[in-house]
Amino acid sequence: MTTVSASPAAAVSGAAAAPLTVMGAGLVGSLLSLYLARRGHAVQVLERRPDPRRSGFQEGRSINLALSDRGWRALEGVGVAATIREVGIAMTHRVMHDKAGHLTEQPYGQAGQAIYSVNRGHLNRTLLTLAEAEPNVHISFGQQCQHLDLAARQLHLRDAATGHAHTAGYTRLFGTDGAFSVVRSALQRTDRYDYSQDFLDYGYKELTIEAGPGGTWALEKHALHIWPRGRFMMIALPNLDGSFNATLYFPFEGPESFAALDTPEKVQAFFEAEFADALPLMPNLLADYAANPTASLVTIRCYPWKFADDVLLLGDASHAIVPFYGQGMNAGFEDCTVLNQLLDAHGDHNWPQVMAEFQQQRKPNADAMADLAVYNFVEMRDRVADPRFLLQKKIEAKIAAQFPGRWTPLYSQVTFSHTPYAQAWANGQRQDGIMARLMPLIQTEADYATAAVQQLAAELVGGPE
Repeated sequence: MTTVSASPAAAVSGAAAAPLTVMGAGLVGSLLSLYLARRGHAVQVLERRPDPRRSGFQEGRSINLALSDRGWRALEGVGVAATIREVGIAMTHRVMHDKAGHLTEQPYGQAGQAIYSVNRGHLNRTLLTLAEAEPNVHISFGQQCQHLDLAARQLHLRDAATGHAHTAGYTRLFGTDGAFSVVRSALQRTDRYDYSQDFLDYGYKELTIEAGPGGTWALEKHALHIWPRGRFMMIALPNLDGSFNATLYFPFEGPESFAALDTPEKVQAFFEAEFADALPLMPNLLADYAANPTASLVTIRCYPWKFADDVLLLGDASHAIVPFYGQGMNAGFEDCTVLNQLLDAHGDHNWPQVMAEFQQQRKPNADAMADLAVYNFVEMRDRVADPRFLLQKKIEAKIAAQFPGRWTPLYSQVTFSHTPYAQAWANGQRQDGIMARLMPLIQTEADYATAAVQQLAAELVGGPE
């Protein structure tokens, strides 16, 4: 288990009167406030939304999250992993559904490895409650930041409940306020600031697969379900109540698109044709389809992630990605782990070095994860339905078993290890090149044992590093 420093309070006692300010009380912001508080810092958290524990979840999306090793390590660092694990569902494999309803499976990793389906709202509420239980954390909800004055170190805020406008100073500010961050927006107006946003031509809409009789799961519980259809797909993650959160990823425009499904009759016909095995489990499909918004998918890159030595971006504010590797939250949580490690290494008063090293270390990894997420979209949408792809994955598993320490599947490097994302992506591209040379010699699993394949595999994988 990773833990915070044993005696951080003494290191920051002189700064106790100057609280650190966290803008955004979402997943990363609430976890970051826990890390900072456990180090002895006073923390002021400002959140634009109402308190989700009292007003209901306001995020505008209920999509389930896939917690994997990087996220678990961050939660273990503040001792809350066991609490979260109690409300997660282990998913050990993918289940692919073809148009005829036939199923194929693909394990995520080795025996005992799994990603966990966790409800976003429950996780956020749990982290908020844990953070607020810290005596040196104060969370203010309904505080809309209308302007950030970087030179004066002042936040211009509006109280959503009263309409009262007021200002608040800060000593150090951490921007964890999401993909469309107000803090980052202020940094973007500084000189020579690099920023880009890239939207996919695809959007997503959330739907529900209902629980079976008595709260049972109508589909395999411990799996992430995928209906890959080439140009689009639907996925489903399990909930504790027996239902599944289903998400349709679909082009915005075109002959097969959200724009084309403009009547209930067209929606019904589309699902009958493409997702016939799921449709009987979705009795509220038409109502959900009409009521739930169609959301966009964006990749955001920016640099620098800091301003002077008093503002730092973390999570989606600095590296929003599309969700197809299940790493958005995990990457944001890993930001907290890395920041904590740097504070351990350099001390809680050495913010200039901590912030500089943080962005230098995390920026290339965030960029690599953004590329990986788009790469995995193509895999999930199309390739998982290809028998040749599934055969290749089986061959890769054989290579990993034959050459331990020399071959770890890309998915396992990203999901079940703490290998830096940039290193994992480079390793994955190298492995793709090796598979491109091996697979023309392989038509069945048995072909891997042939002399020609074994010789080439030994040359490509088993040689000296």
